[in-house]
Amino acid sequence: MGSGLLLSSLLISMLGSSLLHVSGQLSSEEPCNVQILVPGLKGEPGEKGTKGAAGRAGRLGPPGENGQQGLKGPKGIMGHYGKIGPSGYKGFKGDMGEAGPIGASGDPGFPCECSPLRKTIGEMDILVAQLSSEIKFIKNALPSPAAVAGIKETDTKVYLLVKEERSFAEAEAFCQARGGHLAMPRDPTANALLAAYLSEAGLARAYIGLQDAEREGDFRYVDRSPMTTFGRWRKGEPNDAYGDEDCVELTASGEWTDVACRPAMGSVCEFHKDRV
Repeated sequence: MGSGLLLSSLLISMLGSSLLHVSGQLSSEEPCNVQILVPGLKGEPGEKGTKGAAGRAGRLGPPGENGQQGLKGPKGIMGHYGKIGPSGYKGFKGDMGEAGPIGASGDPGFPCECSPLRKTIGEMDILVAQLSSEIKFIKNALPSPAAVAGIKETDTKVYLLVKEERSFAEAEAFCQARGGHLAMPRDPTANALLAAYLSEAGLARAYIGLQDAEREGDFRYVDRSPMTTFGRWRKGEPNDAYGDEDCVELTASGEWTDVACRPAMGSVCEFHKDRV
C-alpha cells in the first residue's frame, strides 16, 4: 500500500513539472486549461449478487443406448378350465352285426289251407307298422302346423320344410330334436328336388346342412362328412363376404350361397326313412 502511494506521488510530481514547463511556453501566447484524470486505486471486491433466474432448457440430447434385456420371469400357474363345449352331432346308425347261429327246428305245425289269409295279414301288419311310424314322426316333427310349409318324401328320405325362421344353429337343433339334420344334398337329383320343394312352398331360400365354421373354405355337412362329390355354388360364391359367412343357403333356383349364420330364415330338415 505504501509503495503504491509513493509511486502515485512521484507520477504527479513529474506531471506537475512538465505542465509548468509547458505552461511557461504557452502563457505568452494564449491561456490553456488542462485537466488530468488519474485512475484511483482498485476498490475492495463487492458482495456476491443474488442468484439469477433459470435459463431456457437446452436441446434434447440424443437417445441413450438400449439397456440389456431383462431376465425371463417364472412361468405362471395354470389357469381355470374353460366351460364344457356343446354336445356333438348325433352319429349315424352303425352297420348291422353278423348273423347269429341258426336256431333249433320248431315243432311241425298243423295242416291248414290258410296261406292266402296269412299273406294278407302279413301285408296288413307291414302297412300298420308304416302308418304307426309315420304318425309318430308327424307328431314329433310338427309341434305347430304354422311352423312348417310341408312334408316331402322320396324312396329313402323324408324332408320337412320349415318356414318358421331360425338361425343356422337353432335350425339344426330343431332338426336334431326330431331325429334328423338340416338337409344335405349330395347329388344333382337331391338338390333339384329340394329346390322344387322350396318353390312349391313359396320359400325363396332356406338353410341347408353345410358350413365351414371350423376352417375357412373347408365346407362340411352337419354330420361332419366333407363336401367332395357335389356342389351347386352361384357364380362368385362362396366369397365369405366381410369374413363372416360360414353357413350355406339353398335358393329356390337350386343355387348355393354362403351366408352369415346368425340371420333367421327358413330351413329344410332331412330324415332317413329307416330311422323314422
